[in-house]
Amino acid sequence: MKKVFMIGGTGLLGSAAAQLFIDKGYSVKSLALPPLPEGAPIPEEMELIYGNCMDMSKEELKEMMAGSDYFIFAAGVDERVEFPAPVYDYYAKYNIEPLKVLLEAAKESGVKNSVVLGSYFSYFAKEFPEMQLYEKHPYIRSRIDQEEIAFSYADDDMSVAVLELPYIFGTQPGRKPVWVILIEQLDRMPGVTMYPRGGTAMLTVRQVAETIVGAAEKNKGAKAYPISYYNYTWDEFLKIVHEAMGVPNRKIIHIAKWMFKLFGVTMRKEYAKRNVESGIDPVGLAELMCMNTFIDRKWSVELGATDDDIKSAIFDSVKLSVDAFKGNQEFVDMKGE
Repeated sequence: MKKVFMIGGTGLLGSAAAQLFIDKGYSVKSLALPPLPEGAPIPEEMELIYGNCMDMSKEELKEMMAGSDYFIFAAGVDERVEFPAPVYDYYAKYNIEPLKVLLEAAKESGVKNSVVLGSYFSYFAKEFPEMQLYEKHPYIRSRIDQEEIAFSYADDDMSVAVLELPYIFGTQPGRKPVWVILIEQLDRMPGVTMYPRGGTAMLTVRQVAETIVGAAEKNKGAKAYPISYYNYTWDEFLKIVHEAMGVPNRKIIHIAKWMFKLFGVTMRKEYAKRNVESGIDPVGLAELMCMNTFIDRKWSVELGATDDDIKSAIFDSVKLSVDAFKGNQEFVDMKGE
């Protein structure tokens, strides 16, 4: 029986991948942060160790990884988490520095394949260098740097894949959805939704799990995979959001890029007052939000992703986010996993 060692196996994506590995006959061990969300479908067969990898030595991690064939890093923080300036230092602390120790431990433990969950912003930074996304946005810079560091550990003995993940939809009972932020934004708008033209790549939690397992099984060498399965315009996406919010006829008013940038200037001032630096510069965000950040599904299909009901996944994510926003039930906050 092949063995998987995972960081973040109780998180939304980690638990889904763990279940799929187990269904395919693998054994899974995970180091995870407590507490467990009440009612979350955490695989009973998964061996859980509670703790923080950032507090552990390489030797401790090697002991946990001993005998593992695959290592999955399903942890870290994204651009929605706020930090003081310089924000890049915090992304390095949570997303890069632990990974160095973990990948070194994995290599020395004889792990053959490692998979790191990253961001689709990395894909666009490389695809459109003229946009200077690496230079303008600390979060995007950190994700590119994370990829380069991860790939430095790849050789003939251990392959390393980075999955550049886009918008992801699906729910984990008891876990606060990330889309509460969107509901908060829409709630502040005066009965209409003001949004730019553009769109994004997306897929479901189950499809992410399929690509994680596929990358572990299939990847050779050092490779980044742009991950997507569906490409929706903001209008198509918001129509489902409005329906889940119970306002199916809510009007969408398109705002121009210059208006978005003007709002970004205001946000910069607000962040400065709170001593916060945004990982995605709010003025530069206009360039991303006003374009179609679409990705071909071919890489996801190559890794084994199959059709799923994205509309239902969006609907369920938004419904749960509305409950969280209204305080209808208690949730464990999303963590770095």
